[in-house]
Amino acid sequence: MFYQGILRKMRTHVANNDTISHAPVNYELPIGALTLPLNDYLGQDIRLQYTGRIFCLNCGKKTTKSFSQGYCYNCFRSSASADMCIMKPETCHYHLGTCREPEWGEEHCFRPHIIYLANSSGVKVGITRQTQVPTRWIDQGARQALPIFEVASRYLSGLIEVTLAQHIADKTQWQRLLKSDAESQDLAFIRDELLTLCADELAVLNEQFPQEMKVLKGDVWEFNFPVQQYPLKVKAFNFDTTPVVTGKLMGIKGQYLILDTGVLNIRKFGGYEVTFGEQNV
Repeated sequence: MFYQGILRKMRTHVANNDTISHAPVNYELPIGALTLPLNDYLGQDIRLQYTGRIFCLNCGKKTTKSFSQGYCYNCFRSSASADMCIMKPETCHYHLGTCREPEWGEEHCFRPHIIYLANSSGVKVGITRQTQVPTRWIDQGARQALPIFEVASRYLSGLIEVTLAQHIADKTQWQRLLKSDAESQDLAFIRDELLTLCADELAVLNEQFPQEMKVLKGDVWEFNFPVQQYPLKVKAFNFDTTPVVTGKLMGIKGQYLILDTGVLNIRKFGGYEVTFGEQNV
């Protein structure tokens, strides 16, 4: 059976949210009004076909091109959720009175945020809203994750991230992510090293933002992704140039489908209308 609808980023959950050790990841694919249990398709030949239509995930209007993973051009230019400060929170300009949507900013940016270490294609530092734990780490394909700070705002989380990123990566190498599982790392040791290296800068931030920073000493989260086999070479599909994607589903990691013919970043094509189902071979 084939299903047709607009793609959105895959939903994820772990089998037992009370367990933070080696939690298996389950994936669901939102396509239109349906949500498909994607793990059930592992080992099966599947087919995805782009219909040629794109809809903005923010306003719902049809658009000829998708910007920033699902926006039409007008929403990309006007929505706070598509502003540069979402990617670089240290550039937040709410305090200057120039936030695109102040009420949206108050709802999303002035909430507890977590600064964390994640081990995906290597160890990196990142930030996420507290409510996005552990979803954010799964979306990045992290084998391990460790929260290291809780702060009161997105802006402050960005300042701390920039400080720590002087000594550690803040980006994921997606091709490396999809070639193998990351080797286990001692994230607690790396955290303690970073806190020592950045002690002076962190102390200054603590003075600037009193009672808004809390160092966390929790456990490491570990995740098992449903991957039967990793590819030797990573070939990425693009619906704009290859509207029909077929292959055997060998794994799911981050927001990627790993097929025996290549990989597909589902989040990149949010808003694209597609058909999805098992391929008859």
